[in-house]
Amino acid sequence: MDLATLFEFAVTRHPDKTALVEGDRRLTYSELDRLAGCAASGLCAFGIQQGDRVLLVTKNRLETVILYWAVQKIGAVFTPINFRLSTEEVAYCLRDSGAKAVVYEPASAQAVLEATKEHQPLRIGLAGVDGSDITFEHLLTQGNQDFARPKISDSDYCLMLYTSGTTGRPKGVPRTHKNEYGAAIAHIIQNRYVYHESTLGVMPLYHTMGMRSLLSMAFLNGKLVVVPDYDPKTLLHILEKEQITCVYLVPTIVHGILHHPDFERHDLSSLRKLGYAGAAMTTALIEECFEKLKPEVFINHFGSTEVYTYSICDYLDKKPGCAGKAGFHQQIRVVVPDPEGKATPADQVPVGEPGEVIINIRSDEAFQGYWNRPDATEKAIRDGWYFTGDMGVIDEEGDLYVVGRVDDMIISGGENIHPLEVEDVLAKHPKVSEVAVAGLPDDQWGEVVTAYVVPKDETVTEEEMDRYCKENSALANFKRPRKYVWVAEIPKSPVGKILRRKLRNGEYEEKELKREGVS
Repeated sequence: MDLATLFEFAVTRHPDKTALVEGDRRLTYSELDRLAGCAASGLCAFGIQQGDRVLLVTKNRLETVILYWAVQKIGAVFTPINFRLSTEEVAYCLRDSGAKAVVYEPASAQAVLEATKEHQPLRIGLAGVDGSDITFEHLLTQGNQDFARPKISDSDYCLMLYTSGTTGRPKGVPRTHKNEYGAAIAHIIQNRYVYHESTLGVMPLYHTMGMRSLLSMAFLNGKLVVVPDYDPKTLLHILEKEQITCVYLVPTIVHGILHHPDFERHDLSSLRKLGYAGAAMTTALIEECFEKLKPEVFINHFGSTEVYTYSICDYLDKKPGCAGKAGFHQQIRVVVPDPEGKATPADQVPVGEPGEVIINIRSDEAFQGYWNRPDATEKAIRDGWYFTGDMGVIDEEGDLYVVGRVDDMIISGGENIHPLEVEDVLAKHPKVSEVAVAGLPDDQWGEVVTAYVVPKDETVTEEEMDRYCKENSALANFKRPRKYVWVAEIPKSPVGKILRRKLRNGEYEEKELKREGVS
C-alpha cells in the first residue's frame, strides 16, 4: 500500500470534507486531490520521474501540501528542508540528495538562487518569487491529469528528511511508504485520534512532527490548518476560529500559547487532545496544561526522525515528565552510554541507572540507514538496534525517563549531572519564565553547573534561586547551579530544542535585571 492510494481512499470516502486550510483559502478532499493530480502531471511533463528527489525550501503553505501529494502520486521522494538554511547548507542538501527539482518561496529565494548556480535543478517558484524556471501556477496547467501512475511498492522511498546537523553535517534520513504508513498509524492510535479531527499545521513539514500531523489528518478525513507565519496570538485565534480538536506541538509553542495575555479571552473548548514532543516539558508546564486546557488526552511522545516512536506516556497527571513505555510498534532498552560507539544491545544497565536509549529497528516505523552515510549508519545501527544518543533511566515500574543527550551530560567533580533534572526544579520558581542548564569549563570541578534563566520577575537574585533549590527540592547539593546567567531568551532550534552548545559558546543576549536602589 502506498501513501497516494491511501489518500485517494480518503478522498472517495468524504470528498466534500474540508482537508486543508490556510488563512481564507480552503480545499475539500476532492479539490486537494484534483490540484495534486495537476501538479503531479506537471512534474512529469518537466521530467520528474519515480524515485527522483524533489527538494522543498518552503514554509508550511497550502502549495507545499499539494506538492506533497503530487510527489506521492508519481512515486518521487518529497525532500523538505528548513527554509532558513544558508546558501551553503541548501547547496549541500541539493548535492547530497541529487534533487531534480527545487521548490522555493520569497523567504528562501536568495539562498536557493545562489545554491543553484552550479547544480541546476528545475526551479519551481511560489508566491510570485523571482528567478524560477516555472511558477507553481504554471505547473498546474502542464501535462494531462490522466497521466500513467507508476507501480509503487511499500518499500520504495517516499520521503527524505534531514536531521538538524547540530554536531556536524545534516544527515539525510530516507523513509519508505511502509515507514510513513506505520508512523501515521502509530500516531493515530497513540494520540487516540478519530475521524474528522482537526489540527494545526504549525510544526514544520521538514520535521517528523509536521509529517505526522499531515498524514494522520489525511487518513482520518481530518482538517489540517497550515500556518506559514505564526505567533501565540495568531495560534490562539486559529484554535478558536477553526475549532481545533487536537494539537501536536513542541513545549515552546505550548508555553507561548498558555502565557499569552489574551489566552483567557479565547474559547478553546474544542481542543481535547494535546501531544508534545521534540523537547522535554517541565513539570510546571505540564501542570499548567492540565489546569488551563483540561485535555482529555495528554501525551508525551519520545521519538526521532530515524524511528518515529520510541515511547509514549499518557499518564502525565501521575508521572509528569515521564516518557512512559515503548510505543505501539516498538521495543526499547537502556544500555551503557558509550560516545565511542562500542556498546552493544546486550550491555543493559540496571533499573534506576542512567544509560543510552536504544530502539529495535524491526519496527515498521524505523529507517534502515542514512542517505550516502555508511559511516554514520554503522555507528548508529548495531545488531538490529538504533543507538539514539539520548540518555534515559528505567524506573521500578518499567517507565522511561529521559534525562538528556549523551553529549549534554555535565560531569562536575566526577559526578554525572543531567540538565533536565536541574531545569525541572528551577522552572517551578515563580520568578522564572524559562530556564536551560549547561556545563561550563572549570579548573577545579571540570565543569560547573550553570543555569541560564529568562526571568519572569526582574527582582530575582542568585541567592533566591539557590535557596529555592535547597528548600523546595530533593536536588542533591552537587547538582545545584553554581552560576546563574540572566538571558533575554533561550537559544532553540526551529522545532524548539534547546541549543546548549550556543549557551556554552556564549551565543546569547544577556539581560540586565533591575535592582532596588540601582538606576
